[in-house]
Order: sequence, then structure tokens, then C-alpha cells
Amino acid sequence: MADERLRIARELHDVITHSISLITVKASVANYLIDSRPDDVRDALTVIEDTGRRALTEMRRMLGVLRAGTDSAAPLPGDTGDERLPAPGLADLAGLAGHAAEAGVHADLDVDPAPGLPDGVALAAYRIIQEALTNVVKHAAPTRCRVRVDRTARDVFIDVTDAGNIRRTQHAAAGGHGIIGMRERVTLFGGEFTAGPGPGGGFRVTARLPLTATAVPADGSPPR
Repeated sequence: MADERLRIARELHDVITHSISLITVKASVANYLIDSRPDDVRDALTVIEDTGRRALTEMRRMLGVLRAGTDSAAPLPGDTGDERLPAPGLADLAGLAGHAAEAGVHADLDVDPAPGLPDGVALAAYRIIQEALTNVVKHAAPTRCRVRVDRTARDVFIDVTDAGNIRRTQHAAAGGHGIIGMRERVTLFGGEFTAGPGPGGGFRVTARLPLTATAVPADGSPPR
């Protein structure tokens, strides 16, 4: 039960934090521009609307996973079938980079396109990169960052490095729920995780996910 609660909390944190961070950034932009450039406010509000819809879709998908196998088969108000969408993976990183760009973070993707990644590993990789980009948006935007994903016969390697910004404080770089959540995901696979100042400034997150941990389901729950 404790493992299940931790998994749910981790998934909700990743989805909500990422979305709310983007919404907060664009709301600040809209508030700043509302008097001097009112036409640009519409663009910011469009991003806020789209981000909110995406967050609702992901939350409904997670609720669908949680409700699967229970006695409650009746649809929830507002259900559209989106809760049955597959979990996100590396193929969805372009969309994730697009969302970050809307908040002022330009992410350069360098992703190994090798197919056949186990679903659980693919979801974990996506969530780690999502959270790393969320931290860049929160603490360093506007800036650039590089997202690199390499695959070998045994492991998937993730490297997210941003160019830095004076707004990133030592407290933000030292840790938080986002860093803890990324480390917990990697630990589930018996991998390795680091987070700290980058070699050329900025901040760097790295992770190694062993491909042998295929027992981890696509919904991110611990292996049984």
C-alpha cells in the first residue's frame, strides 16, 4: 500500500508540477503585457488553456489506470476516453520540448531512436526528462538546454543540461520534491542518478536506467 501511494504521488507530482509551472510562467507574461501589448496576451492565454487541457488528459489517464480492475466501471463526469491513452514515452519528447519552449526554455533534443524500449523504462525516462525540464522552467528560464538520450545493449542514459541563469538559487539546485522523485524512479530500476551544477555552468541531471529491469510495469509501479 505504501509503495502504491508513493507511485501515485510521484506521478501526480510530475504531471501537476510541470503543467502548473508552465501556466504560472505564461500567466506572469500575460499580466505583464496586458496594458502595453494586449494582443500578445491572447497567445499566453492560449498556452495556458492548452497546458490545462493536457494536464487534465494525463490525470484522467492515471485515474483510468487506478480504476482499472475495480468494481466501479461507470464513467466519471467529463470522461472522454482519454484515460485509455497509452503512457507517454520517448516518442513524446518533441511535444515536451515544445511545451518548454512556450515557457522560454529552448530544448535541443538528441535522442537515440532505437526501438523496442520496455514500456516501464520509456515512461520512467519520459518522466525524468519532464521533471528536469520543469526545474529548468522554474529556476532558469529563459535559457537553453540539451536533452540527450543514449541507449546501449544494457542501459538507457539520460543527460539534461541547461545553460544556467542567475535565478537558479543554491536551494533550488540542492534538491526538492522533483529531484527526490527523479532519484526514486531511477532507484526502482537499480540505476544511477546525479543532479548538480554542470561542468560549464548551469545545472545537469543524469540518469542510467538498466534495460534488464523489464518487470517494472508501464504505469510506473514497483516490480512485484
